[in-house]
Amino acid sequence: MGSWYWWMLLGMAVVTYLPRAIPLTFLEGKELPPAVSGVLRNIPYAVLGALIFPAILYAQPDDLLFGVIGFASAALIAWLGGGVMGTVLGTIAVLAVYSLLVG
Repeated sequence: MGSWYWWMLLGMAVVTYLPRAIPLTFLEGKELPPAVSGVLRNIPYAVLGALIFPAILYAQPDDLLFGVIGFASAALIAWLGGGVMGTVLGTIAVLAVYSLLVG
């Protein structure tokens, strides 16, 4: 391995560490305004939605209904209070049955 590898590794470590360390250092003991806290609290859900939505459309390239049924069943199970594990296992079960029926 060349020295470029170690420089690249160090650079990636720095750009990963800085966004975590700077707020921790400068905002320690300070209260954020409620609007900022609300936005920051919702970022993980927005990112998760942006990552998952394309996968819904391309879960089965030749069968768009597969992804739509998976999304609908996951949304329904989660809305009914299935929890994370219940939602995942329930959606897998629904899609397994759908695959057997169509299959």
